[in-house]
Parts: sequence; structure tokens; C-alpha cells
Amino acid sequence: MSKKVVIIGGGIAGLSAGIYSAMNGFETRIIEMHDVAGGQCTAWDRKGYRFDYCLHWLVGTTKGAFHEIWKETNVLNDKTEIIDHEIHSQIMDDAGNEFIIYSNIDRWEKYLVDIAPEDKESIRKMCIDMRKSALLEPFALAPELRNPLDYLKILPRMLPVFNVIRKFGRLTCSEYFDRLNFKSERIKSVFFSMYGNRDFSALAFIFMLGWFNQKNAGYIKGGSYPLAQRMVDKFNGLGGKLSVRKRVENIIVENNVAKGVLLSDGTKIQADYVISAADGYSTIFSMLDGHYISKEIDFAYKNWELFTPIVQVSFGINKVIPSDSPILINISKDNSIGNTKLENGYSVMNYSFDTTMAPEGKTTIVLRYDSPWKLWEKMDAKEYKGEKLLIQKDATAYLEKVYPGISEFIEVIDVATPKTDVSYTGVKDGAYEGFMPSKTNMMKSLKMQLPKLQNFYMAGQWLFPGGGLPPSAQTGKWAVQLICKKEKQEFVFNKG
Repeated sequence: MSKKVVIIGGGIAGLSAGIYSAMNGFETRIIEMHDVAGGQCTAWDRKGYRFDYCLHWLVGTTKGAFHEIWKETNVLNDKTEIIDHEIHSQIMDDAGNEFIIYSNIDRWEKYLVDIAPEDKESIRKMCIDMRKSALLEPFALAPELRNPLDYLKILPRMLPVFNVIRKFGRLTCSEYFDRLNFKSERIKSVFFSMYGNRDFSALAFIFMLGWFNQKNAGYIKGGSYPLAQRMVDKFNGLGGKLSVRKRVENIIVENNVAKGVLLSDGTKIQADYVISAADGYSTIFSMLDGHYISKEIDFAYKNWELFTPIVQVSFGINKVIPSDSPILINISKDNSIGNTKLENGYSVMNYSFDTTMAPEGKTTIVLRYDSPWKLWEKMDAKEYKGEKLLIQKDATAYLEKVYPGISEFIEVIDVATPKTDVSYTGVKDGAYEGFMPSKTNMMKSLKMQLPKLQNFYMAGQWLFPGGGLPPSAQTGKWAVQLICKKEKQEFVFNKG
């Protein structure tokens, strides 16, 4: 009889764990609370338009350990089309001043020097740091399975990036920019407006363009929904079972050994191993009643800042609206949408580059902005409805500023709030990518195993500050590697 593995959560981490579990011969079942798998990696259709909630780019589209995972889980196959944008993002202020971030570091360096020749040396230093960051390679093996030789093998080629981490790993973006000592008010205004007003890791900024510069962070045509469904197809093809509209209430534990899960409808599902790819806080403090907490976990959930949740206003436009840049970011801090003051501005993503997102001759455009959870947490139904109407009105006005005359072509408006995210995914406080990467936690992670609890593993983006799809899928693979080690069987995988 094959051993049974039950996985809580059908997001990217859960689907990855499910695929590798089934590949390795385990009887595998994924329990998902929503009616579709994908978790944060999702999209929805309205009158022929597709509104994507997640995918802007995907690290690992051409090479490396993440690339291998995407091939093994069917995210990338012979039919997958990858789009590499020349422009990473275009930044504007209310006065109409433009600033471009190019995906190619050489091109961006030239652009920056052209607009601020007085900062040539500082720009050169920053771009050198970014090029070095591209040498960072993720490990294929789980941390518990690595030996000193694994680290020694990568040391020679990774030494430059280690030096970057050593020099800047404990700095915020603001402190890093101060060290560079930019003289140009234009450059300082943009950099400090985007990254300098909070405890955001300098390394996160330095690493920003490394993958793009290598053309290893492309956009997957079709976006989030078909990406997740390709993983579902792979999982189903391997004989896995996906149960949707089911919520796990508790993890069954006997003598400090995970034995299965209890669903909210009273159903018990027995298993030899349990992997939670659900919200980290809900798993540890609710499903396990807070019985298995390390000092590191306690500290992280009490002290590490969470990503501010977002509001997404999606527009279906009955017209082709071309754009040179996939993402436009307005950095003005004096605006509001609804009752949210735009501390970090807002972004507009124009999907005209992806023909699958709208009917022919039409365009999907999405406006997003940060909105603190405390604004939404206790909002009643009447207030919520009124806030969404106000958001729709204000967001339309901002879109009109970006594309004058567009209002008359709007066919569909859809407003998704932090409460929407929490309702469908259970994510803590709407923090869609978990812990914010700061100067104190950027190079830290939480362990996949909880103290004294056997046959149980954590997976997903709550293990790594910064979150994201690649580490989520990676931890799903790692969890099964650890199970195979415990079962004393070889971990196997295939790319077909």
C-alpha cells in the first residue's frame, strides 16, 4: 500500500507539492477552500475580459533551478509563449514627469547617465551591484538535505553576489541610496518615493533587474489562470485527487505525529504525511492551535512587517489601447482612492501585449494600489458597498488622466479588495505575498518543519520574506524531498 499525503491549499505551493508527491508514488490529495486551484495565482472572466490578480513576470523562464521546477510541473511546456518586455516599468508623477526602468541593465545605465551625468559614478556602482545579483542561483535541494560540499561547489561563481549581500544585506533602500550619494534631484525623487519611505530591503531593490537582464523573468502569455490549470492538469494526470470547496478546520495530531486533517464539514481525512501550503498564520495558530511554535516563528509573526494588501480595479475597454510599457506607476503621494490615501501611489497595467486577456479589438487594463487592512477589517456590508462604488468612481478618474477620453469606452469595471483576497484564500490580513522583505529579514527564512511535530511540513511563501511564485513552488518540491528521505526512497521527477 502506498503512503498517503494530504496537502492543505491548492495554490502554487500546494500544486507543486501535489505533483511531486504523486510523481514519487504517494497517494496524494489536495484540499482547496476555493472552487478553483491557484490560490493567489488567479484570474476571473467578466464579459469576455480576463482580469489577472497575480502574474506580472515569472522568475525562471529560461534557466536555473526555478526553470526546472516550471518544466517539471507543466507551467512551461512546448506550447507556452513567453514575452520579454524591454521596459520593466514606466514611472510618472502628477506633473507628467517620466522615468523609465529598462529590463536591460546596460540600457538602463546609459539612460540614467544621460539624464544625470553628474551621478555617473554612483549609477555605475549601482548597476554593477545589480549585474552581480544575477549570479544568485537557487538551490535544487531542501536546506536539510544539503551538505557542506553543496555550498563549496557554488562558492566560486557566487562569490560576487555574496559580497553584495555582505555589504548591503543589513541596509534599507533609503540607506543604500544615501551611500550612493546621488546628486540628481530627479533620480533621488523617484528612488526615494518608490522605495525609501519604509523598511524595504536594499537587496530586494538590487536584485530587482538581475533576472530580467538575463531574460529569465518573462511574462507567461495567458497569465495566472492557465498557468495554475496546467499544474492541475499535471497533478490529475499523475493520479492525484483535488478536492475544492473544502476547508480544513484542524490538523489531526496523535502523540506529536500528524495523522490527517479534519474538515469544517466534520469529514476526517487520514494521512501518513500532512503538508500545509495554506496561510502560515492560520496553519500554525488555528489548525494546530498554536501548540508547535519555535522562537523564530513567534518572533516573525509578532515583528516582521506584512505586505500591505491591495485593491485591484479592473477595466474592460472597448478599444485597443496600445502601450510601450506594461506597467505605469504614478508615485504621487497626495492622492486618494475611496478612503485610502495613496502612500505608495498606484500602478496601471495595460495588457494590450497579451491578446488572450480581452476580445479582439479590446483591451484589459488593471489599476492597483496599496490599502491598509485596518481600513477593511471591520467594515460592514453597507460601508463595503459604498466604498467599492467610491473606488470605482475615483479609479476611473485616474485612468482618464493616464488615457484621456478612455471613459466612454469602458464596458466593464470590477473591484477586488483585501476582503476579496481574504475570503477566497484565507491569507492573513490580506498580505498577498506574506512578509515584507526588510533589512533585518531579507536573508532569513522559517523552517519547513515545526518543533516536535513529526510527519508534517510547511510549504509556501510564508517561509520566505518577499514571497512570490518561485519560492512557493520550490518549497512544495522540497517538502516531498524530505518525505522521500524519511521513507528512505529516492526522490524522482520527470519533465514530461
